[in-house]
Amino acid sequence: MRLRVYLTAERNSILSPNYNYPLSAAIYNLLRFGSPEFSQFLHDIGFRQNGRTYKLFCFALKFEEIQVEYGAIKMIAPNANLYITSPLIDDFVKNFVIGTFEQQKINLYSNYRTTEFRIKQVELVPETEILETNKFLLHSPMVLSTVKVNDNGKTLQYYLRPEDKAEINRILTANLLNKYKLIWGKELKAEPLELKWDENYLRKFKRVTKKITINESDKNAVDVIGIQAPFTLKGNPELIKVGYECGFGEKNSMGFGMAEVVNRH
Repeated sequence: MRLRVYLTAERNSILSPNYNYPLSAAIYNLLRFGSPEFSQFLHDIGFRQNGRTYKLFCFALKFEEIQVEYGAIKMIAPNANLYITSPLIDDFVKNFVIGTFEQQKINLYSNYRTTEFRIKQVELVPETEILETNKFLLHSPMVLSTVKVNDNGKTLQYYLRPEDKAEINRILTANLLNKYKLIWGKELKAEPLELKWDENYLRKFKRVTKKITINESDKNAVDVIGIQAPFTLKGNPELIKVGYECGFGEKNSMGFGMAEVVNRH
């Protein structure tokens, strides 16, 4: 289930481009008003499958009009939309909605600055039919990674780039199969998904990777690299729907991998 939250802030409000971590924290805070126990469980533990942890929700913040300068986002227009999605209707969606009514605001604490958004309205986004082939537009970068060993024998996390086609299909498929089992309590037998980036978009924009720093004001800050470009995804509709509802790729609860169906072939 997907929600659209209409937000407004003071005109010319300033916030860090690395707002993912504080916005995720604000979402957990809203969940706490509906269910402190579930909010704590999701934040501290989450759902485990094949040695990996999933939170089964994703979000993206879209601004009406901004200007980026000196490493900061300046909101030229005061309005923004927060899109949030999860298949956990009773545990996540309902508790989140309760939190929006109880709190009626979201405070983002980023880079030693507080930006307040007032919640004007929450609405349900109509269901989207998922077919075997769908074209998606990413509202936030998709993060996929693997482990590589360097010449010194040290293991390093490598974030996939658009040219890593085989690895993208393999890792994305495994990620969604894990999420499917967590949601439905059973395994899905499905062929590997086939993802194709929009070649015209890649030619037009030579750089489609984006680096986001998680928890930038902390000494343990982490840089994450995601891909932001339109893509077509072909395969089992049930598996693709999991990505639509939970987010595609990794770190969905930090606001990565939220996509919208924009066209079908």
